[in-house]
Amino acid sequence: MLLFKNIVLISIFLLTGRPHPFYLSVTDIKYNDKNKSLEIACKMFTSDLEDALKRTTKKSVDLIHPKDKKEVEKILFDYISKRLSIHLNGKPKVIKFIGFEKEEDVIWTYMEIEKCEKPKQLNVATSLLYDFLKEQINLVSLEVAGDKQSSKVGNPDKEIKFTVN
Repeated sequence: MLLFKNIVLISIFLLTGRPHPFYLSVTDIKYNDKNKSLEIACKMFTSDLEDALKRTTKKSVDLIHPKDKKEVEKILFDYISKRLSIHLNGKPKVIKFIGFEKEEDVIWTYMEIEKCEKPKQLNVATSLLYDFLKEQINLVSLEVAGDKQSSKVGNPDKEIKFTVN
């Protein structure tokens, strides 16, 4: 529980608009029992994400004032889908991109895994922003029926495993 509180405090401090001496992303995954889906939200610093997109696509991408939002969504989802994967109860799942929004100096991206069974085991592979940030840390949290778990990986590690009772 202490680890979770420390992660939350660090996340709040780092993702509240202050210059960031650490490179951090936060991925929140929540099982929606009503819709039988996994709702996924990723939060990354805008400047880090724009830099990663520019380096990987060789195009300048403006996430705050996109000229063509559909094109930016495609580029963004392509980037994320190559760096975030989920296996639910031992099976790989298809992640559907919903959209993104800006919040101060971070970008929230929203995704979903539709029509899935309740997680007993969830394996997350995340290498978001590892392309150019050797110091990158990715926090991942999972909530199923009120049970919350969280873990973190730092570049180059990417595998996180959750077991749900």
